[in-house]
Amino acid sequence: MRNGHRLGRRFGWLWGAYGTSALGTWLAFGAFPLIAIQVLHAGPAEVAALSSVGAAVGAAVAVPLGPWVEFRRKRQVLIAMDLVRFAALLTIPTAFALGVLTFVQLLLVSVVVAAADITFRAASGAYLKTLLPAEDLLVANARFESTAWTTTIIGPPLGGAAIGFLGPVATVVADAVSYLLSALGIRAMGGHEPRPERQEAARMRAGDLLDGWRYILADATLRPLFFNTALFNGLVMATQPLMAVLMLGPLGFAPWQYGLAFAVPSIGGLLGARLARPLVTRFGQHQVLVAAGALRAIWPIGLAFLGPGTGGLLLVMGVELGLIFCCGIFNPVYATYRLERTANDRVARTLSAWAVTTKATTALLTAAWGVLGGLLGPRTAIGLAGVLLLATPLLLPRRAAAPLAEPEPEPASSRA
Repeated sequence: MRNGHRLGRRFGWLWGAYGTSALGTWLAFGAFPLIAIQVLHAGPAEVAALSSVGAAVGAAVAVPLGPWVEFRRKRQVLIAMDLVRFAALLTIPTAFALGVLTFVQLLLVSVVVAAADITFRAASGAYLKTLLPAEDLLVANARFESTAWTTTIIGPPLGGAAIGFLGPVATVVADAVSYLLSALGIRAMGGHEPRPERQEAARMRAGDLLDGWRYILADATLRPLFFNTALFNGLVMATQPLMAVLMLGPLGFAPWQYGLAFAVPSIGGLLGARLARPLVTRFGQHQVLVAAGALRAIWPIGLAFLGPGTGGLLLVMGVELGLIFCCGIFNPVYATYRLERTANDRVARTLSAWAVTTKATTALLTAAWGVLGGLLGPRTAIGLAGVLLLATPLLLPRRAAAPLAEPEPEPASSRA
């Protein structure tokens, strides 16, 4: 391993900023629905709208931001999106303190945060590709993945304790502050980033809005991966509300058992992320991508056989452990594969289109599975999602892609 894979001071700041904001997000996990229920006395339809409508509208708002990001300095965009999320979230505790908080404000903030999240991810992927040489992208993505699962493990319990002592608004403050700290960390990276130049015209055209999707659909390897990840993520997330209904309702699990069933298996994500690079080194990128992508699809159907008691709890934990372990391997390999297959002047638009589609698909499938759960029952709807997930490996790329025929720019970072 070259220099223990030290990726440089600038990547260290970026990694630290990511970890800080991710921890803040998980500290505030579930805070908006709790505020809606406990403070605003919202009903089930309003609570569902916070996640489904907020995410869908946020994705629509983010559509024109992808082309806009492409021709801006990415570090400045990252800082701006952190500050937008900081300011938007801070309006919640401010309005609460003044006694003027409304459900409409919660919904608007969820839309702004969703759009800023998509824009931040698009800019960060584009920035990472210029910050590091290609051979270090998998190491960097594996570190991001490990951090994501670490914050998933420790964030919700800490956030739950904070909510118990201080109320859900306090965790929103923590989330807002985490974005401010992230912005300060990215600013501390320093270094010069040249301004990207538009080749055809200075003004963005309406046709630019679809450039990301055009690029994805024209690439024989990105196209199946695009449909695979959108469908897989959407189906997995669509069953989460139904699992809550089933476990906390008919099966009689306590809230702490429900939280434990999904928190402990996150350890599998840490292990999977650490194994991603050694597996790619030994077996090759495409083989690991396809194998992990196929294996992650076999687990969710097991949730349809969930029963009460200790056996049921162990079943959920076992299924989630296997699923998350495979995802921990797949995610950094897929993120690296996608960056390598995307031309440098198309990264922001491609990642933005990808994220918009994934969020919109998740929102649509969550709403659809809510209806199916009401008509067929939660268990049957969960089983149906599991059956459909078994077909998603058919959408994985069938052969390794040839390298892109474009010169790689000199990395912007200096090695530490």
